[in-house]
Amino acid sequence: MGLLSILRKLRPNQDKELRLLLLGLDNAGKTTILKSLASEDITQVTPTQGFNIKSVQSEGFKLNVWDIGGARKIRPYWRNYFENTDILIYVVDSADIKRLDETGQELSELLLEEKLRGIPLLVYANKQDLGQAVTAAEIAEGLGLHNIKDRDWQIQSCIATESKGVKRNIPFLALIYICVC
Repeated sequence: MGLLSILRKLRPNQDKELRLLLLGLDNAGKTTILKSLASEDITQVTPTQGFNIKSVQSEGFKLNVWDIGGARKIRPYWRNYFENTDILIYVVDSADIKRLDETGQELSELLLEEKLRGIPLLVYANKQDLGQAVTAAEIAEGLGLHNIKDRDWQIQSCIATESKGVKRNIPFLALIYICVC
């Protein structure tokens, strides 16, 4: 994080706002991750029918995080939120093995979107505490993340209900954003 501090001092605008788009299938843990990033109570999370927005201060950056519902009927509306996205966060339920193909298809379609071209990607492999969860490496392989050449990407194991692994890569993505701009 020392490099991030140095780069931040070199930038004329140290109060940079980053717009993060938080997507993934329903029940992947997007809202729990949002609340965890905002250091809010995560015991009362309900399925998102539309969207949630939170502004979070992290490492000198104001993160405007847009959490969009992941139900099948809502996914066609995701594209209404692509404009001005700085970082795409995609959440995968690591324990929902039956839906890994579906989540991979949705991610593939997102990565083809013109408005998201080149946007750094952080994939959260959530629910790692559940017995049937597959590892982040297995998810990366299944999603074909190693074939992504048009953007920086990172995968992070996490347990959103315990806030484990949630905030770890935000400085990494902020650093990528600084270097690209």
